[in-house]
Amino acid sequence: MTKQQREQSATVPAATVGPSRPRPLPDRRIEDYALIGDTHTAALVSSEGSIDWLCFPRFDSPACFAALLGTDDNGHWRLSPRDPDATSSRHYRGDTMVLETEWTTSTGSVRVIDFMPPRDAAPDVVRIVQGVSGRVSMRSELRLRFDYGRLVPWVRQVDGQVIVIAGPDGVSLRSDVHQYGRDFATYADFDISPGDQAWFVLTWYPSHQPIPKPTDALATLESTENYWAEWIGHSNDAGEMAEEVTRSLLTLKALTYSPSGGIVAAPTTSLPEAAGGERNWDYRFCWLRDATMTLAAMIRSGFTEEAEAWRNWLLRAIAGSPADLQIMYGVTGERRLREFDAEWLPGLGASSPVRIGNAAADQLQLDVFGEVMDVLGLAREMQIGPTDDSSWSMQRGLMRHLTDIWHLPDEGIWEVRSGRQQFTYSKVMAWVAFDRAARAVERYGLGGPAKQWHATATEIHRQVCTEAFDAERNTFTQAYGSKALDASVLLIPQVGFLPPSDPRVVGTIDAVQRELGVDGFVRRYDTEHVDDGLPDPEGAFLICSFWLADSLAMIGRVGEARNMYEKLVALRNDVGLLSEEYDPVSKRMLGNFPQAFSHLGMVNTAWHLSGAEGCEPLRRSAY
Repeated sequence: MTKQQREQSATVPAATVGPSRPRPLPDRRIEDYALIGDTHTAALVSSEGSIDWLCFPRFDSPACFAALLGTDDNGHWRLSPRDPDATSSRHYRGDTMVLETEWTTSTGSVRVIDFMPPRDAAPDVVRIVQGVSGRVSMRSELRLRFDYGRLVPWVRQVDGQVIVIAGPDGVSLRSDVHQYGRDFATYADFDISPGDQAWFVLTWYPSHQPIPKPTDALATLESTENYWAEWIGHSNDAGEMAEEVTRSLLTLKALTYSPSGGIVAAPTTSLPEAAGGERNWDYRFCWLRDATMTLAAMIRSGFTEEAEAWRNWLLRAIAGSPADLQIMYGVTGERRLREFDAEWLPGLGASSPVRIGNAAADQLQLDVFGEVMDVLGLAREMQIGPTDDSSWSMQRGLMRHLTDIWHLPDEGIWEVRSGRQQFTYSKVMAWVAFDRAARAVERYGLGGPAKQWHATATEIHRQVCTEAFDAERNTFTQAYGSKALDASVLLIPQVGFLPPSDPRVVGTIDAVQRELGVDGFVRRYDTEHVDDGLPDPEGAFLICSFWLADSLAMIGRVGEARNMYEKLVALRNDVGLLSEEYDPVSKRMLGNFPQAFSHLGMVNTAWHLSGAEGCEPLRRSAY
């Protein structure tokens, strides 16, 4: 046949494609997934060998595999033995983001290697199958569904590769084994013996552009391993870091959008914080409040280039009128993060709605002013970024605006949708902003009304200690006049608002441990007594549990802190990843995954413990 005849004979008209009946919702578990990525986007690979989540070409692009939030018909790519009784184990290859899965069947064993090469002209997913023993029958099943699992594409074969098109998206699938179409999916069936290898390369490209040049699957494996090994080797603690810290740093790097330096909170959307509930949010964006912990973790570990990239992203994102400051942005600083429901997706475990975008970007959250001032102060002290302090005029603008609004109620760190309050943590971080601004003038000779800023900081400090402290229980509370507790007040000593030895700090730590603790972990607040605008309960927040460990270490209860840290380390899945929350009752992970905040907490708590156990001073930020 001619080339044109081959293309026409392999074409599947999009209008005729669709499953005959919906498949039942599978019982997917968040902890069953591993992460691969290329520092532009990332994919989740299940323990069954299925890529069930992938957004091309960026973290926040529409997903082409969305089975994670629905069924296989919403897009997936499974590569595994045909034996239904096959068993598997998996690990990352050394200190890399290259995933290796060992499969054992009744007839032999194979190895599947999954990775995404560092981005060149186009993003790739590479899957390599290697024979280990015996003879194993394998199957690849590719079911691409664009626009978050909603659009069935046009598929054809051209010169031995599968070409998939839907609107702006084009994908090519190349392999050295025969592929065929059936039931609106692309399959490959093949046998593997010792010494055999088979490979697949999935490449995304804009559909109006030429198909990208082929990627050499086997050659890129070595270069990808070298990329990750060399990156982690730049740490000033390389070879001495605990395994969980190394894995957390690699995960944070994988969640970095390298062209801009922004770090997404997670690569997923709408993984539920309560099974079957409504606490489902899109985390594929960059939150300002992550900045301080991100820089602290990266600087502590010697990654100054990443820290500078994050600082520069921050300055670009917040550029403009201080009144327009947002609490989160897109990966390159986009401001419009319109939220809508993907009604065609049932959600993981029937947890709906599945939300795309995040309306919290429009909220007032006063704490971000403190976090921005703190992180830029840390960068200034560590001499990260330009030495001419070109950011100071922007910081002064932020302080002028904060002077006018610090007294207002806001939606707070937890982004409640039940109305604004005078949240304690928001006011504490407003104090941080004024305190850091005044000290910057005094330490570095920068221009600004330091006396006025000190006076405002003093007023906020007095107000918080009067309005947000429950003397009967000896604890700071969630908001002015409230009896509710909130784990965010654990950060009071870490930001320097009060010293760790202050009885009010010790009382707050004890109260949080007693009233918000569940099976040794910490909830952010009690949803039964706090109206946050949603009806569901939620699990223990892992970042809050790390904060408690930090606080215990700071007040000298190092043994308790170490025990809590080890308990948190034990929660990681088989490849060392953590989600946002954990349900101690069902023993299941909850929330978006993997969660940058949780891994930041891991790195920083390890740092706190190492300082406390070595009798070294603890320091959270620049001051």
